[in-house]
Amino acid sequence: MTLPYRLAVVMDPIGDIKYAKDTTLAMLLAAQARGYVLTYLELSDLFLRDGVALGRGRALTVQANPLHWYDLGDPVVEPLGGFDAILMRKDPPFDVEYIYSTYILERAEVAGALVVNRPRGLRDMNEKVYTAWFPECCAPTLITRDMSDMAAFAREHGKVVCKPLHGMGGRSIFVVDPSDKNMPVVFETLTQYGTQFAIVQRYLPEIAVTGDSRVLLVDGEPVPYALARMPSASDNRGNLAAGATGVGRPLNERDRELAGRIGPVLREAGMLFVGLDVIGGYVTEINVTSPTGVRELDKKFGTDIAGLLINAITRRLDARTQG
Repeated sequence: MTLPYRLAVVMDPIGDIKYAKDTTLAMLLAAQARGYVLTYLELSDLFLRDGVALGRGRALTVQANPLHWYDLGDPVVEPLGGFDAILMRKDPPFDVEYIYSTYILERAEVAGALVVNRPRGLRDMNEKVYTAWFPECCAPTLITRDMSDMAAFAREHGKVVCKPLHGMGGRSIFVVDPSDKNMPVVFETLTQYGTQFAIVQRYLPEIAVTGDSRVLLVDGEPVPYALARMPSASDNRGNLAAGATGVGRPLNERDRELAGRIGPVLREAGMLFVGLDVIGGYVTEINVTSPTGVRELDKKFGTDIAGLLINAITRRLDARTQG
């Protein structure tokens, strides 16, 4: 008889999540339903000792109950490499502490754990910068520290979106055009007066009509539906955290084309759960750290997206044990 697989999750405090919207909880419910034994860790529970990745984990059970969705056991220190799989679901910002955590998780990977998403990919695939690996899928984009180059790019394209490379949830996203006297201040703020990189993209007016769509990839394959996030009347940002409204829609031909180009590359890199942000047929971000949108799509279309991910993880673990 095969023992149940053990899955650890590294996440933000589980007591602080939004029950109805949290994608990580959906993953944990799907894993538990498939017989996985769960362990809970936060970033502060990870450490390295003489090259061995260790964690101060607590046994976790989850429930589909908005009033009481989890129970935790007592802390136990054990090697992270002893888990069959580890879900890295710590939300951005992608800062130095996040990078340090990927080193620890990579040592767990070396010791035998399947880490989702792969730590090296989490480090290498900055969600804004990694679009540069697929320029044919993206709108014109500039990443620079140089404020004069930013201004020239804005004059070339007429209207641009500017944002930091490490943000999330629509934070510090600006839409400006060359006639805006605040444009120099925006560039100064984002680059800290030319001392740090920022990204500038051509503004895509389709966001006001069709929204900023999240296309989810599970093991390189697109989920059949996208979550189009429609900006509010008083905001440019297509982020749910910034007040946008989520509208589900089937994938279109362009979505599938983009997924067919990007998905296989990510699958080979060990990135099993990824979100492409698509506006007007162009990819604006490739989200690998902690993509969301699962609960909204499941509710609208009766899907089980987290179950697809756990099935993909199970296939990989089964292949290991059988090989």
